[in-house]
Order: sequence, then structure tokens, then C-alpha cells
Amino acid sequence: HTPMYFFLSNLSLVDICFTSTTIPKMLVNIQTQSKVITYEGCITQMYFFILFAGLDNFILTVMAYDRFVAICHPLHYMVIMNPRLCGLLVLLSWIMSVLNSLLESLMVLHLSFCSDLEIPHFFCEFNQVLQLACSDTFLNNIIMYFTAGLLGGGSLAGILYSYSKILSSICRIPSAQGKYKAFSTCASHLSVVSLFYGTLLGVYFSSAASRSSQSSATASVMYTVVTPMLNPFIYSLRN
Repeated sequence: HTPMYFFLSNLSLVDICFTSTTIPKMLVNIQTQSKVITYEGCITQMYFFILFAGLDNFILTVMAYDRFVAICHPLHYMVIMNPRLCGLLVLLSWIMSVLNSLLESLMVLHLSFCSDLEIPHFFCEFNQVLQLACSDTFLNNIIMYFTAGLLGGGSLAGILYSYSKILSSICRIPSAQGKYKAFSTCASHLSVVSLFYGTLLGVYFSSAASRSSQSSATASVMYTVVTPMLNPFIYSLRN
């Protein structure tokens, strides 16, 4: 169980950091009745938001691989998921997230904005900031969709592939008790993955369909506040 709890501790840290990029500022805004954020503050918030959202995505993918090895190759589990590989997978997740976040943020720095702007959101959401730029954002949009497709889509494909193999392996177990035991080891992770990707995809599909910034901001609360809040409950109750 050591690799699973190592990844879980990293997921917990990322969730704390993820919510800390937006919620404290939002609470201060509510308390002071001031919704002002500086340009530097907005870029900083956007950088850390993209960083920790990407990390959440990668660590959930790594955890799916961990469950795949545990169920499909149980006898080789401790050999494959050794401490060196676990550390390397987390380090790689951090490097990829930092580079992606840095690229997106630097691209925004090249854009020009008017002096007074109003972001129709409770934080500096990347897409909303791009829409307020006075200069051409074609390259920014290309990079945004390319990285979302490559990193987000690739991670989701990896998770779906892992679970297709897990399901196939569980179906071959003869006893009902054995099937339940195998499925229960990945039920928590499956719940968290469904919550994270379900709310994330729901936000972007609903905002694309309605074009309403208010509905997009309301839906964003699901993956920025509700999902990280539910993760500890899901894993604590399971344990």
C-alpha cells in the first residue's frame, strides 16, 4: 500500500495548493466588498492555478497506473512500483506542469490590455483573461487547445486505458468476493477521477453552449472548490 499512500499524500498537497490559489482571495473580496486584483496578482494567480490543475491531472493519471499494476500484475507490484519509480513519476508530473504553466503565463505577458478591465469570474481564469486582450490571441488559443488536448486528453486516455485493463482483469476473477475485493481497491480513485473530469468537462461544455460568464463561474466552483473538498472524505471513508 506504500506507493498508493505516497501518491495520495501528493494529491492532498496539490489539492490544498489548488484551492489556496483562488479561495483565500475570493473570501477576502467577499469580506472587504472589494473585487480588485492587480495585473501582477492576476498573472501570478493564473500561473499557480494552471500549475496545480495540471498536477491534479497528472497525479490522478499516475494513480490510475498504480491501480492497474496492483490489479493486473499483483505479484510484481512491489518490484514495478518501487520508490525510485514512484518518485520519478511525481517529479515528471511536477516538471511537465511547471513548464506548461510557465509557457501559458509567458504567452499572456506578451498580450496588451486596456487600463480598466472587468473579469466576469471569481478568479483570473485563463480563457476569460484571453477574451479581454486588445491584441491578437490566435497563438495563445492554439497553444491553449494544443496543450489541453495533449496533456489533458493524453492523461484521460491513459486513465481510460488503465481502467479498461482493470475491468478486463476483474471480469476474469472467478469468485464474487475476489471481484469485490479487486474493485474496492480502485473505487476511491475512480470516484475522484469521475468528479474531477466530470465537473471540468461539464464547465467547459456548458460555458461553450450557453456563452454565459455567470453560469461558467458558478460551474467552476465545482472543480475548484467542491471536488478538492470531497477528495479527503472519499479517501477517509474508504480507509
